[in-house]
Amino acid sequence: MNLRCASSSLAATTFSVKVKAPVCSIGEPTHNHNSRTLQKRVNSDAPNKLSTEFLSPDSPEFTIKPCFCGRRHFPIQPPRATDPRRDYADSLKKFRPPKPDWYEEFYAWVMNSATKAYEAEVARYKSQLFSNLKGKGLRILEIGIGTGPNLSYYASGSDVEVVGTDPNPKMEKYARSSAASAGLPPSNFEFIQAVGEVIPLSDASVDAVVGTLVLCSVKDVDMTLKEVIRVLRPGGLYVFIEHVAAKDGTFLRFIQRVLGPLHHTIADGCHLSRETGNDISRARFSSVELNTAFLSSAAFVNPHTYGIAYK
Repeated sequence: MNLRCASSSLAATTFSVKVKAPVCSIGEPTHNHNSRTLQKRVNSDAPNKLSTEFLSPDSPEFTIKPCFCGRRHFPIQPPRATDPRRDYADSLKKFRPPKPDWYEEFYAWVMNSATKAYEAEVARYKSQLFSNLKGKGLRILEIGIGTGPNLSYYASGSDVEVVGTDPNPKMEKYARSSAASAGLPPSNFEFIQAVGEVIPLSDASVDAVVGTLVLCSVKDVDMTLKEVIRVLRPGGLYVFIEHVAAKDGTFLRFIQRVLGPLHHTIADGCHLSRETGNDISRARFSSVELNTAFLSSAAFVNPHTYGIAYK
């Protein structure tokens, strides 16, 4: 218990008495049946059965009462106990404010229906990258899993465990369908609504992290990469494909600057001109392999950088 003594003057509003004396600041309001209170018993096993009743934030008033020490105590709002689920929900809202259900549903449908040409063109790069994830008993995290187009490349074995995260909860039904089509048992797949900046997994808990077209839309790229490194086991892989800014001075870079604000608004926060390859290279991976590709089906969302980073 914090005990703080100070000389103070109080003009009491509940009675016509003025107090001017050293007082102990250990917050102990009287119980008021007309207001909601949060009760907490202190030293419940002690002979004097001392207890304190904490005011709830909306309690309209309090009175002062003496305690066993003979001094008058004034209430202090106590710190609230933290709830990990509440804290995580707050983080989710911080990095990706809630969007209307119709938007989340529509965007998930678009991503599931309108990306077939892109997926056909990028398939050879994905096949090359995801061949590094062939192994028994792997636990793989895919951030920004979306509708699950990558699952067919690495989640076909019954001994693979996959955790997919995405801030859009409407992606789950599509991701689960993709997992089933890939041959992944339902018990081996978990979908979690989450952002890349705060991954709800323990340190060193996965063998690999997959991320394709994710870092373009996270709020904090560096924080996301730190989270990727944190959850990877020593020697683990981060497999990625990201679109990046075109070279300065090119017509494509000019187009990206012009269309950037509109694209950011309609494409769920996607940035056209991030230097994501440089961000990955600067992150604290032990080594990084970077390659560049241009995909015609992606139009002005080019070029792409892809590769593997090792913890």
